[in-house]
Amino acid sequence: MRTLTKRLFNSSRATTVTARSESETAAPRKDTEASLEAQIESELSEPDRETGRLEGDEPVARDTVTPRPSATANKHAQAHESGTQHVTGRARYIDDLPAPHGTLHAMVGLSQIAHGRVTRLDLDAVREMPGVVDVIAAQHIPGHRDIGPVFPGDPMFADETVSYVGQPLFAVAATSYAEARRAVRAAVVEIEPLPPRFDPVAAAEAGEFVRPTHVQVSGDWQQALTDAPHVLEAEQFVGGQEHFYLEGQACLVVPSEDEGVTVYTSNQHPSETQKLVAEVLDIPFHAVTVENRRMGGGFGGKETQAAPWACMAALLARRTGRAIRLRLPRADDTRATGKRHPFHNRYRLGFDSDGVIVGGDITLIGDCGHSPDLSEAVVDRAMFHADNAYSLGAARVTGHRARTHTASNTAFRGFGGPQGMMIVERAMDDIARHVGQDPLTVRKRNLYREGRDTTHYGQHVDQHPLMVEIIERLERSSDYWQRRDTIREFNRKSSVIKRGLTLTPVKFGISFTAKHLNQAGALLHVYTDGSVMINHGGTEMGQGLHTKVCQVVARELGIDFDSVRISATRTDKVPNTSPTAASSGADLNGMAARDAATQIRQRLLDFAAEHYQFDREGLHLENGKLVTDTGASTAVVSWGELIQAAYLGRVSLSATGFYSTPLIHYDRDSGQGRPFYYFAYGASVSEVSVDTLSGEYRVERVDILHDVGDSLNPAIDLGQVEGGFIQGMGWLTSEELKWNDDGRLLTDGPATYKIPTFGDLPPIFNVELLEGHPNSQASIYRSKAVGEPPFMLGISVWSALRDALASLTDYRVSPPLDTPATPERVLMAAEALRSQKPSAQKPEAENSNTGATP
Repeated sequence: MRTLTKRLFNSSRATTVTARSESETAAPRKDTEASLEAQIESELSEPDRETGRLEGDEPVARDTVTPRPSATANKHAQAHESGTQHVTGRARYIDDLPAPHGTLHAMVGLSQIAHGRVTRLDLDAVREMPGVVDVIAAQHIPGHRDIGPVFPGDPMFADETVSYVGQPLFAVAATSYAEARRAVRAAVVEIEPLPPRFDPVAAAEAGEFVRPTHVQVSGDWQQALTDAPHVLEAEQFVGGQEHFYLEGQACLVVPSEDEGVTVYTSNQHPSETQKLVAEVLDIPFHAVTVENRRMGGGFGGKETQAAPWACMAALLARRTGRAIRLRLPRADDTRATGKRHPFHNRYRLGFDSDGVIVGGDITLIGDCGHSPDLSEAVVDRAMFHADNAYSLGAARVTGHRARTHTASNTAFRGFGGPQGMMIVERAMDDIARHVGQDPLTVRKRNLYREGRDTTHYGQHVDQHPLMVEIIERLERSSDYWQRRDTIREFNRKSSVIKRGLTLTPVKFGISFTAKHLNQAGALLHVYTDGSVMINHGGTEMGQGLHTKVCQVVARELGIDFDSVRISATRTDKVPNTSPTAASSGADLNGMAARDAATQIRQRLLDFAAEHYQFDREGLHLENGKLVTDTGASTAVVSWGELIQAAYLGRVSLSATGFYSTPLIHYDRDSGQGRPFYYFAYGASVSEVSVDTLSGEYRVERVDILHDVGDSLNPAIDLGQVEGGFIQGMGWLTSEELKWNDDGRLLTDGPATYKIPTFGDLPPIFNVELLEGHPNSQASIYRSKAVGEPPFMLGISVWSALRDALASLTDYRVSPPLDTPATPERVLMAAEALRSQKPSAQKPEAENSNTGATP
């Protein structure tokens, strides 16, 4: 407890994430609060009771803390609906659910070979192991064997061939978790190895794709390159990322009295799991009910890749007639599931002497793993975001989907957008060094603007002046130019430690790029005591979706937030739902809930006008009352009284809501359309210090200004911005995935895979939400999505590292720096720059005034 308390105190002082107001935090239970206070008080030394500082803590200057603007602590800053349960441990996740008597435990046998033919799969010894009740493999599946979410290619169990280390071969049900783990090791598996492929570039050159190549073209890009005064080209490798959710893949499946099952699963897409389980069991969809109350993190890793484990458990449950609990060990989970797609990116861009891009060619190669999964849409979104916030002029963007013998890579926060943005952000730095300008100056010159406000895929960029305003405000609030001068002077005098500073923008499109997924439903009940129950198709991963939906319902009905309760997401309440992904959870489900609540409100007001003989035009609900304004008089009826009267008057107090996003469309044949309903914007400034003799570095300060429209809940949105930035920073710096030559993942746990920790937080971390700029589109209360856009703010850290390294050549060379930018990579980049002679220091791959066609 002493260590934990010390870290909590340190975090409140050393990090200037602006402190939340009391209205933004959940009120703890009094007994818990008193207990915590007593424990903390007991740990404070006598001299430090007044300051709240633990013995041994280093003092931190209080004037570095930036207070959060009071305007963000408004009436919508509602605490998370499960916040108290989270901090007290009462929130139940899949492995916390009480299981029926006789529940069996399942474990999965995985391939240890990356590519090969299965010549023998002998499970007799497995069946004889203590506690084993059943064993299943491909031949035991009564229905569909391929459970690919969109396109085929994902067998539930490998049969004739294996395609990656970690591919499921069979599953075991035993009377205990330990017995199931021991049993899978008894299998006799013989696989004839085949040559594996792990290089996506080589796969692309060989035409090995999981889906066809896609191209987007705007204007005559070849002529633009020919006519450009300057042309640069470069390439980069962008690493993948493990989801590292706190709650791993887990499910509990209970057989029903008919042929069906009830599936409790940590899952972002219950409806898809319902479909796949039914198809595997060869039963109707209505025989499968999938329920999810909350997840301990998902980040996209449970959008498609939670379903296979539910399918396996469901098959075992139907065969044994007993409930099945399946929870993957962390190492198995990490090996068997896909990651964020690694990308190999290339650019060839033409620009004028001011660094303004006139056109070019960008190629993105996504490493998709062994099967399509969601790779078509992931690479599409990378292509959509290859411009980030900049006009590319006449441009061609090409996206390849390479097949390799690894786990099929899948959705991850940003869904390809971050990988697409990386190449143009590299280009901004490179162009700036070439023309001798500060990278921020070049970035600002290339922003979308009047006359250049159409993307390479044909969508008009509305609210583009907002991006300019965000950057200019952040320039001022972060003292960018003054700090730039200070850093240049510091670097001139310091031969080893170099500092870097970068401001990068984010423009992120909001909507599923698959049009049919942009729909949502909701079910709302009002009970006779006035309490309200809402259910919708979205899932809660800790991001506060349920809280926001409850706020919407309370706002529409004019009642207190505490009067609204949300139930678990279930496929028998709201059917045919879309995954909770694409940052659209609140946009879609909030609008569906609002539709349902609006129907109830209209019925109540119509009834009240007749029943109480009120003027219908003057009726409205507010503060738990029915209020009517008729000239000088105001009549008031309590919410409870109104509901009782409506029930006795036989008014329906239940409604289903529905919403589908308007305006969006995209033609794949032409590569043109409007795939996004709107764009969310933001920008971040990061400052780093780099030891160029060791490659080690530190993030010194971060300033963020982010656009969320009219925020539904500033407290939750600020947390999303903070967390998204740190996760993005981790992706680009410390989170390195490593495989051996046989395709076995080596970084399969926290000992080898390094996510950011408390100590990696910048000591100065200023985060602010942009106010006074509602969404230009009719989203829920003119808010904007906040789940994914902040992730890409972390790009500023990577770019700041490049800026620090560039000082080794007096800012004449923008160094290559693949990601993650580990200290080893930073050191190698520094050594490469030092090895260049001054006369040879020029922008890499520079081809100026050649007039050559690409």
